Amino acid sequence: MITAINPTDGKVLAKYALHDDAYVDTALSGAAAAQGEWRKVAIEKRVTLLTAMAKVLREGKARYAEMITREMGKPIAEAEGEIEKCAYNCDFYAEHAPKYLADEPLASNATESFVEFDPLGVVLAIMPWNYPFWQFFRFAAPSFAAGNGAILKHANNVPQCALAIEDIMREAGCPEGLFKTLLIEPAKVAAIIADDRIAAVTLTGSTEVGAIVASQAGKALKKQVLELGGSDPFIVLADADLEQAATVAVKARYINVGQSCVNAKRFIVEESIADRFVDLFCSGVAKLKIGDPMERDTNIGPMARANLMTGLHAQVEKTVAAGATLKMGGKPMEGDGFYYPPTVLDNVRPDMVAFCEETFGPVAAIIRVKDAEEAVLLANQTEFGLGSALWTEDLGRARKLASDIDAGAVFINGMVASDPRYPFGGIKRSGYGRELGVYGIREFVNIKTVWIGPAKVAK
Repeated sequence: MITAINPTDGKVLAKYALHDDAYVDTALSGAAAAQGEWRKVAIEKRVTLLTAMAKVLREGKARYAEMITREMGKPIAEAEGEIEKCAYNCDFYAEHAPKYLADEPLASNATESFVEFDPLGVVLAIMPWNYPFWQFFRFAAPSFAAGNGAILKHANNVPQCALAIEDIMREAGCPEGLFKTLLIEPAKVAAIIADDRIAAVTLTGSTEVGAIVASQAGKALKKQVLELGGSDPFIVLADADLEQAATVAVKARYINVGQSCVNAKRFIVEESIADRFVDLFCSGVAKLKIGDPMERDTNIGPMARANLMTGLHAQVEKTVAAGATLKMGGKPMEGDGFYYPPTVLDNVRPDMVAFCEETFGPVAAIIRVKDAEEAVLLANQTEFGLGSALWTEDLGRARKLASDIDAGAVFINGMVASDPRYPFGGIKRSGYGRELGVYGIREFVNIKTVWIGPAKVAK
């Protein structure tokens, strides 16, 4: 049994029976058969499915957003933004996929030679709860456009969202069987990865789970894309626009109640302007409204699960015990639900938990450094490498420093975000492979060389 719990009050929303082995087997067979036909459909016709997906998402935005908020606590305005972003992603690939997957001519000794991009097959998508619609549609739009099918194993605390995605695909006219949601326990995933009807795996989730899935997929010689944890640095140099940097920093840390791999988590600030930045940052944090996520002016709702809240609090306690300064927040809120207030830790050092570990919730760690070189050194002093932000008015220096930062993305004077126009992914223990952009759509294709003779005779 899978149970959906409202994190606002801890009450049960719904319970769902798990799919049995027979259901899983039928789903896999159906997806494999449907994908065999889908790959034959011209891409110009395949992308009409994406346009229909966008339409269904927008028409049901209010309902889907409320579902997100009820199941995992995202403030309703952010949940609506998530649905719109999914629709935009579908529209983007509907427009650009034919160009991204068009044959590419090659210069060679052949009469003609080119690269074509063929679908791999059915992709198993293992998705998290923090962006329950976006994480799936981020993968799905380019994958369906490329001619693949998909099986979704969603996080078990968002079963309503998982089943709603299946309804959306059906309403959009997805061919029968090409996509299926499975409600199963994590222990069942290994057998699905190993199944010959699955061609590849994509996972967004924790680094620990990513290592397990990578091992299972590697053993089966299946292609993988992994988007895992992050402890993104937000570097503020002495010549930065401090008011703007602090304003963006508050959003970068506390959007989605701090529960995102690409939330800014470590704020690395030059010592000469650190006091001023901390004052501005704390002033902005104090203005955030904590409350019912269904209210439109709420900025901070509950964390998604009770165990996430208690784990985060343990990290805060350890960091303060090690000598960090607690500026704001610092303990779970009384009353119903899984509420943890926006928390600010100052004078955090590299040997402290809030620096060394990913803090997946509304906790900001401020680290003071003497100069830009030390800032980059500490930014890289992490096992993660997903996103990063760098604030300075000297763009020439910023470009040079960006090359020294170990991350999949560097945003200069801006907030890290995913966008279908450019690739998204990480290095080190933040995973590998890319989603979005032209690079994302080519992750789950066979990049095939076609050589047509006879060979040209050298003159």
